[in-house]
Amino acid sequence: MNDIRRSILWVVFGLSMVLIWDKWQIHNGQQPTFFPGSATVAAPAAAPAPSVDASLPTAVAAPAGTATANAVPGEAPAGAPSPVAARHEVTTDVFKLVFNTEGGSLIGAELLKHAEATQQSKDQSELPFTLLTQNADRIYVAQTGLIGGAFPTHKTPMTLLTPETALADGQNELQVRFESADVGGVKLVKTYTLTRGRYDIAVKHEVQNLGTQAVSPQLYVQLVRDGSKLSSETPFYSTFTGPAVYTDEKKYQKVEFADIEKNKAEFTKTASDGYVAMVQHYFASAWVLDAGVARDNFVRKVDNNLFAAGSITSLAAIEPGQTQTVQARLFVGPQEEKVLETIAPGLELVKDYGWLTILAKPLYWLLEKIHGFVANWGWSIVLLVVLIKAAFYWLNASAYRSMAKMKKINPRIMEMRERLKGNPQAMQQEMMKMYREEKVNPLGGCFPILIQIPVFIALYWVLLSSVEMRNAPWLAWITDLSSPDPFYILPLVMAVTTMIQTALNPLPPDPLQAKLMWLMPLMFSVMFFFFPSGLVLYWITNNVLTILQQAFINQKMGVPLKFSMPDFKK
Repeated sequence: MNDIRRSILWVVFGLSMVLIWDKWQIHNGQQPTFFPGSATVAAPAAAPAPSVDASLPTAVAAPAGTATANAVPGEAPAGAPSPVAARHEVTTDVFKLVFNTEGGSLIGAELLKHAEATQQSKDQSELPFTLLTQNADRIYVAQTGLIGGAFPTHKTPMTLLTPETALADGQNELQVRFESADVGGVKLVKTYTLTRGRYDIAVKHEVQNLGTQAVSPQLYVQLVRDGSKLSSETPFYSTFTGPAVYTDEKKYQKVEFADIEKNKAEFTKTASDGYVAMVQHYFASAWVLDAGVARDNFVRKVDNNLFAAGSITSLAAIEPGQTQTVQARLFVGPQEEKVLETIAPGLELVKDYGWLTILAKPLYWLLEKIHGFVANWGWSIVLLVVLIKAAFYWLNASAYRSMAKMKKINPRIMEMRERLKGNPQAMQQEMMKMYREEKVNPLGGCFPILIQIPVFIALYWVLLSSVEMRNAPWLAWITDLSSPDPFYILPLVMAVTTMIQTALNPLPPDPLQAKLMWLMPLMFSVMFFFFPSGLVLYWITNNVLTILQQAFINQKMGVPLKFSMPDFKK
């Protein structure tokens, strides 16, 4: 039993050190040493993000077997002055969007129902959250255009045809329409349709052939983003930031910025379904073409610390005087699971639960149902942990009974070890005899707990990934469950409950193991000073319920309520 306990302690300790080292590597912009796929490592820091001019369509690789013009498509004729691009702001009940007449691109998106900063920091908490933007420090924009000839692109000057700037009261939809001039005998008309209460935008592309010969252009849709790290990340936990590609065949595929830098990105390049996305903590954007439309997906480096992800679809030949229409949807918003499920198959996977999705999704469903009754995410977390502990009550009881038996015979084991310390073989035989007489299973306290670990890891990811925790209050000073406790009260409570829980367990006979068993929870607690309040609340609730159940079982079995502590002086 002691050897097993020692092994488990060292495994847990080693894993903790590995995780801390990896998070430290990520914090310093390095690839994680042990789990390279577990978190995003931003591309190397560079000078301020370059202009989106760097992402000209000539850098978009055309599908194999198609011809692409060598000249830069969409540029004004030589010698002609380039028109000054104008910005057009449009407001709905959920958006404040900024469009650019250069290409009719979406270059800004503020989410009016989500604050820029968390309430607990107070900093800019009244300003709406900015997802898409284009300025000297950041670039994150949505673009479309045509390739396959000298056709209109996202660099082509366009004319705004709809002057409306706001969704009026009682109005359900608002259209923003851009029209290009005749470029290479082709005119491109883009129509964005904004719907009340929705974060997905219908985007219609009308390709008109004004020339005298048939044309076969290709439409591209892309998201262009810098590879800068999110300021919300800490050395102790991080979430994925970067492109993602979804298809029915290969499902959800994340692409690290570091892999794009090294030309090692792996994803499905040809499909007739799915989407391409840019993902970050709590929020995402995605281009979704209609199902059945053949497309070539791409992820590429545009410039230093600038990346693009998108799709290219070929249009059938358009005869002179004819028009062909391609529909797409652009999602720009929070990762609200139920909303994402209604927009496109698999889009809810941008809310990344990792390899425990099969457990995390039902846990989130239950958490949401509880919130429907109590209307407070903090109390919802508490009640969810109570339900999980209740579901595992008998399994835990088995583990705690085994621990209680071990604690009861622990003084005899200590005396026996001291008496036979010079004869390891006799000590082992005596110990096994004692286990048989007292009907103690050395592994009885380990396996029931190990079985539950995946459930609690899945719940960890549910709480870390759910945008509903952002700016969600619990009580008193906890006004944002996604931010660390500003007064460190919850982490201190967690540290205390962890020590009490440790004290209720039997001490290992080996003094070094005993000290390690006490030091590890304290080291683990330090990490929680930087964790979101919601995660710390979940852990405290679990600790308190564990302490109550373990104390109850100890009392029931006649084990005195006595805290076990090692002698740190030795």
